[in-house]
Amino acid sequence: MRLVQYGIMLWMWVCISSCGGGGGGGGTVATTGSIRVVLTGLPDGALADVSLTAPGGATQPVQTTQTISNLSPGNYALAANAMMVANIQYLPQPTSQTISVVAGGHIEAVVRFQAANSLTLSLRKAMEGLDRPVYLTAPAGDSRLFIVEQGGLIRIIKNGVLLGVPFLDIQASVTSGGERGLLSMAFDPDFANTGQFYVYFTDLQGDIAIERYQVARDNADLAEIGSALRILSIKRDPAFTNHNGGLVLFGADGMLYVGTGDGGGAGDPAGHGQKLDTLLGKLLRIDVRNATVAEPYAIPPDNPFTLQAGKSPEIWAYGLRNPWRFAIDTADQLIFIADVGQHEREEVNVVTEGAAGLNYGWNITEGTRCYPNGDSCNTADQTLPVLEYDHGQGCSITGGLVYRGSKIPALQGHYFYSDFCRGWLKSFAYRDGVVEQITWPVENVGNIVSFGQDGQQELYVLSSKGGAIYQIVAN
Repeated sequence: MRLVQYGIMLWMWVCISSCGGGGGGGGTVATTGSIRVVLTGLPDGALADVSLTAPGGATQPVQTTQTISNLSPGNYALAANAMMVANIQYLPQPTSQTISVVAGGHIEAVVRFQAANSLTLSLRKAMEGLDRPVYLTAPAGDSRLFIVEQGGLIRIIKNGVLLGVPFLDIQASVTSGGERGLLSMAFDPDFANTGQFYVYFTDLQGDIAIERYQVARDNADLAEIGSALRILSIKRDPAFTNHNGGLVLFGADGMLYVGTGDGGGAGDPAGHGQKLDTLLGKLLRIDVRNATVAEPYAIPPDNPFTLQAGKSPEIWAYGLRNPWRFAIDTADQLIFIADVGQHEREEVNVVTEGAAGLNYGWNITEGTRCYPNGDSCNTADQTLPVLEYDHGQGCSITGGLVYRGSKIPALQGHYFYSDFCRGWLKSFAYRDGVVEQITWPVENVGNIVSFGQDGQQELYVLSSKGGAIYQIVAN
């Protein structure tokens, strides 16, 4: 649907630009006009977040001062949003204006950006002393924090206090250590009514397992251990224990997305990343809304490989090495996939949530570089990362989340991420490309294992140092 809409919008702009003729010369009467959009006040090289919307609804980004010509007569809406450069927010004036284009007219519209106060962040400790915390989440609007511990427990922090009785204890079902263990959880989008949630772990055979559980009827701080329903099992080669992926997450479409690793071994020796008959090295998408023992999940009919012989219908995207953490920003319907690299490159891929069947390249490419030796390779059918960095800046990307909280409004829509080895904190915004990149000078709190989001959409980082959790806050 988004591709169809884009095609319609593109046609509208082509028509706006050409259908009415250009005028000029030989006594021809001009039938179109133009708008010169002037952007002032931003540092050199900064790309603005401004858009021009035509009378028919088609929208065009305007990132620098430019003239937009061959516009059909009518009222055009120019909208400007605040943006970050380094750690300084720039506020536009005006934020919106209507521009009337007449045949033969040439209008100038000015947007002036003014620097506001600089923004600094810090990491405020919320809890310490946890046992290998690897994930944090909460149902929407809930004040509790649910902490996933790698060994097989889910703990609750309630009113700032760690409850003594775990929310869920599946230690007896989990193989833990290294990259294995209880790795994440996801609450049903209708959790308030269903009381259901899903967990991702490596089972006693070392295979990947997704299970559904139910909250106890008489205690909202306790799950019913006997309610377990196995949703999905993925066999792995027992010779390898790494590259298990590790995240389950619901999209805006209500489907459950699952990020799996390539099954381990340097360089993906079995070639799982590019094979479409295996669930390893993939982003999966399944429908669990009516899960039963007999049919634990259904295949969404719009999955790209549904009913294709020899291809696993659960696959939504492929060519991934170890997508330990990905994020779905339901506000902008974007998927951010941070894929851990092999020897040289760490990467972030950003696509629309509806983009199906994409190939992210592994093990043909590592980032944008051909693997293994940088030699030439065919990348024609690949979706290349929007951001990458080499191992001079880190060793293993820790994918994060898009900020949608209310306490730091200047960072709305910014994606945060880190590196396990270096522990730095970085962010960027995505507008048809990576913009507003910022490295935040925060205290190094050790190896950042994961990010988390509470019920109010504020962000946290989880550190392996002292089993600590920190909230990202503005100073």
